[in-house]
Amino acid sequence: MKLTRLHILLAVLVLTFCAYPFRAQLRRPFVAALQHIRGMKTISDCVAQYGDTVKARLAPAFDQIGAPYPPKKMTLIGLKAEEKLQVWVSGTDKKWKHLKTYPILGMSGELGPKLKEGDMQVPEGIYGLESLNPNSLYHLALRVAYPNADDIRRGKADGRSDLGGDIMIHGKDCSIGCLAMGDEAAEDLFVLAAQTGIDNVTVILSPVDFRFRDLPKDMPTTPGWTQDLYGAIRQELKTYESQQWGPGYAAQGASSPDP
Repeated sequence: MKLTRLHILLAVLVLTFCAYPFRAQLRRPFVAALQHIRGMKTISDCVAQYGDTVKARLAPAFDQIGAPYPPKKMTLIGLKAEEKLQVWVSGTDKKWKHLKTYPILGMSGELGPKLKEGDMQVPEGIYGLESLNPNSLYHLALRVAYPNADDIRRGKADGRSDLGGDIMIHGKDCSIGCLAMGDEAAEDLFVLAAQTGIDNVTVILSPVDFRFRDLPKDMPTTPGWTQDLYGAIRQELKTYESQQWGPGYAAQGASSPDP
């Protein structure tokens, strides 16, 4: 059968459609190769540079909770009202353990989900990591996979098309729409994510720590679907409850505990 331009175009469209769910994975080796050609740092370069220091810094915390380094899986829980980022890890036993809590040094916006480009909001939801940036202007950065499928679905239902993006967890102490963690914390998170594998990292961004408190009475007005979103986040957070915090801690109600 003679191939025509239409056949070729249809084949390209089919391949593009099939590859779309794996776009982040397919892009990673090309990005790494491009960084090497340009003489920029690669993820491997940064792991080699900071890896031993990070391991030494975190070894006592891993020993205390009896978790392997690096972990098999990792979850980062960003709590906007508390201005904290919790790190939870699991090993071969698949039990989640609280490793460490970092203060969020810089964050813009208010409680409530991100709705559009330029609203300076930190997203709220359950996300993966899309990539790691070893050449960030903010030292090192972890790129959150925002918007996710739920964000896109809700945006389409609301008639919102420009949802924004480029949401990072990075170094330094200032940020617009991202989480600035300071350089040392960014090194820890970057190396942990790289060694764990970003496909094994989950990011939960929540307005408050629903395990210990409800939304504040002066909560800003949010879309109607927000209650469903918060219900999903609340349910997801139940997975990450640690006996090391003690059974009476929830009675304090003010904030989640530090390590």
